[in-house]
Amino acid sequence: MPVAEKAVQNNPRSREGRAALAGMVMRLFGHWNVSAQDQAALLGLSEGSRTTLARYRKGDPLADNRDLLDRVGNLLSIHRSLRILFPKNRELVYRWPTAPNRAFNGKSPVEVIRDEGFLGLLTVRRYLDMQRGN
Repeated sequence: MPVAEKAVQNNPRSREGRAALAGMVMRLFGHWNVSAQDQAALLGLSEGSRTTLARYRKGDPLADNRDLLDRVGNLLSIHRSLRILFPKNRELVYRWPTAPNRAFNGKSPVEVIRDEGFLGLLTVRRYLDMQRGN
């Protein structure tokens, strides 16, 4: 098990665990190819949070904030569900969050989360959970 995953598994709220989560979610945003503005929205940060995002990219730990940690946990769960649903299509796994989707009235999952906040995040996660049969 990679060191980052071990740190998160041992104690996600520890400084080491939050730093590992920051690295994971920033790599995920890179794979999803989402703008800094959308990254801030997905994390529930204000639009002017570019410096915060830059700190996370450099390895600073996430703030010890339950809302932020819950959002990151849900984003990583969305990614895990996509990898389970599309195990042989990594390109689709990374494109799906930003692609228009009929299930969301033509909006992309990122747009749903950006527009509806935490409720949108839960909507996308529940949709994928249902697709997986959970």
